[in-house]
Amino acid sequence: MEKISFQGELGANSHLACRQFFPGMEAMPCQTFEEALAAITNGSAKYGMIPIENSIAGRVADIHHLLPEAGLYVVGERFLRVNHQLMGIKGATIEGASKVLSHVQALGQCRKTISELGLQPIVELDTAGAARIVSEQNDPAQLAIASSLAAEIYGLEIMQTEMEDADHNTTRFLVMAAEPDDAEPEDGPVMTSIIFRVRNVPAALYKALGGFATNGVNVTKLESYQQGGSFQVAQFYADIEGHPSDRSVRLALEELTFFTSMLTVLGVYPADPYRDEVRKPGS
Repeated sequence: MEKISFQGELGANSHLACRQFFPGMEAMPCQTFEEALAAITNGSAKYGMIPIENSIAGRVADIHHLLPEAGLYVVGERFLRVNHQLMGIKGATIEGASKVLSHVQALGQCRKTISELGLQPIVELDTAGAARIVSEQNDPAQLAIASSLAAEIYGLEIMQTEMEDADHNTTRFLVMAAEPDDAEPEDGPVMTSIIFRVRNVPAALYKALGGFATNGVNVTKLESYQQGGSFQVAQFYADIEGHPSDRSVRLALEELTFFTSMLTVLGVYPADPYRDEVRKPGS
């Protein structure tokens, strides 16, 4: 059976995403994002399910730094509605607990609820790992925020469901592969992910992005970050709607090259149907 790698332990939300979107593949847990990406590079896994951003907590740390150096390609995107559960060992109660363990992203997504319950947040490597620790330490004063799958795997009781502060809590994942598998223009709505570095000249970013505006290309995500410890030139990750062969996208990318010292297309892939759902009136 082909494998799909993810960062975290069995029961993590990334594991849930693997099971939901690739049910015919074996989910392969990895301790770090570096290991999850390396598993694709060395052939241990065909794909990787890598979270890149959350609708509440924002971007996932480290991913934007790792993608340019990984030598991998984006072949798809998936959106997972995240439902965080509060859990503990059998017999534990919320009133008798003092601490709650989870991944920093999950704790951030449940910040208000945690405060209302009077619990002290403790950061762990991932949500499923927090559930495992609570199970192993068998301390009723410690609870975990994790998925229902983690509760099942580690024998914990769910005390409160939907711990997240907002009902739109959704994580976007990139599906990574060792080889490109670009979508065709006729495949329907298409996303293109790029990484670029602007030249160190005044108004370079403004001019670089001008081509997208003048050609009517929608930039759905733009993130900046520093590379190599330098504070002089920023590197950018961007998602744009459209296929590079579309006239508008082609012209925008051509204009972008005039003001960049590096431009890499990470992938051209079908847009997840979730994008259309959130655009619907009243959604």
